[in-house]
Order: sequence, then structure tokens, then C-alpha cells
Amino acid sequence: MYSAEQNRRKAEEALKKLRPIDDNFFRELFRDNIELTELVLRILMDKPDLKVTEQETQYDLKRLLGARSVCLDVKATDAEGRKINIEVQRSTAGANPHRARYHLSALDVEHLDAKQDFSKLPDTYIIFITETDIFGADEAVYPIERINTKTNRLFNDGEHIIYINASYKDDKTPLGKLLHDFLCSNPDEMKTPELANRTRTFKETPRGVSYMCEIIEKLQEERALDIALNFLKLGKFTITEICAGTQLPFDTVKQLAIDNNIAYTV
Repeated sequence: MYSAEQNRRKAEEALKKLRPIDDNFFRELFRDNIELTELVLRILMDKPDLKVTEQETQYDLKRLLGARSVCLDVKATDAEGRKINIEVQRSTAGANPHRARYHLSALDVEHLDAKQDFSKLPDTYIIFITETDIFGADEAVYPIERINTKTNRLFNDGEHIIYINASYKDDKTPLGKLLHDFLCSNPDEMKTPELANRTRTFKETPRGVSYMCEIIEKLQEERALDIALNFLKLGKFTITEICAGTQLPFDTVKQLAIDNNIAYTV
């Protein structure tokens, strides 16, 4: 089992490597920060006058009883009432078109009350920032819109999907600079001052480092518990062996087995 000091050192090393496109770090960068959200949306959506009035990170959509819930990285509302969801996705699977469809439907259900007319649905935007160019056309922005395939005109149902390719290279435009920064772990190398300063807050100030390390340590423990539970379910390993592999305390793994009604050997 690692000591508290060893765990903190591991967390500090992990923090140094985090980039804005890493979802847990992304959420903290934008938490309670309307100004940064507004700046990023103006650049991503090419709307210089966009004004964000509300913003929340890790927003849970759970309105449909029994349906799969959705936890949004960032949910924002602008001055025109548009609902905007920003998601960072490192893997291609995470940016599956069906996921975009589900996010849009969840936002729709969230923002239309019983007996309200369907015309009251606000315009919704899902923005996926992906680490790689998932469409392979070497474009920075991929807008997705429904069209009438017979008339070739927009359907105008108020739903919009935008894929942002963070791997796109362009150091001359605000968008290109921002995309560079999303893949950058060192704030001194970032080209968007506002994002660089926010990153420094969590990577270089004692309070920010301590806050992020606590989050990282908790996530590392949760991952270790998930691994331990999977090993317990396999029934091929003793608690002592699982502890050696996960660095979890013996009593923690034993209690995990008890809580999940899993037979175990020590």
C-alpha cells in the first residue's frame, strides 16, 4: 500500500500531464467560470457577440425515469436562450453520432415542461471537442445539420451538432490557437492567455495544486476499487493478491467483497 506522501507525489505527477481536453481537468477549468466559457464558445461557434448567462459543469440530466442519465461536461445558456453542451472526447467511441443524438434528446426533455407547446423548445447545440480528426477531412470544425434530402434545405428543427477537431494545426487564428491549447499540458506554451492563466491556477498555485491532487487521488482510488471488484468477481485471486496489485488496504478489499456478496479467500 502506498503512503499518503507517495499518493500525493503520484497525483502531482499526474497533474503535470493533464491537458484541457482531459475531461476531469476540463470540468475544473470551467467550473463556475462564465467568462472562460463565454470566450471559448465565441471562438468555437464563431459568434463574437455570444453572451453566456448561465453555466454549470457536471450537469446531470435525469428527467426520464428509468432512462440512462447523462452527465454533461459543461452546460451553458446564452442570452438568446440557446442551450449549449460542450463535451471533450479523447476517444473516437466517445464521440459516436448516437451519443450526440442522445445528448440532444436529453436536453430537449430537460427544457420542455408538461403541456408546453413544442414550439417553446429552445435551440440546442452539442459541441464535441475531439482529440483526433474523427472525420478525416483535415477540417477544424464539422457542423452537422439536418436537411430535407429532396429540397436540400435545412430542416430548421433547432438542433445543432458541432464536432471540433483539436488536432487541427493553425497558429494564426484564435480557433487554431485554442485548439493547440486543448492538447497542451504546459500553460507557458499555451497561446490563449485566459486559458493559460486558468490552467496555472490549478497547476502552479498551492491551493489549486492541493485541490486538483485531492480530486486525482480520489479518482485513482475509485479506479483501484473498480479493478479490485473485477478481480473479486473473477474468483481467481485472493484478497492478498488483489491488494498487491491495486495497493488498496486489505480491509478495504475485504469489505468490498462483503458489500457485493462475493465469496473470497485471504
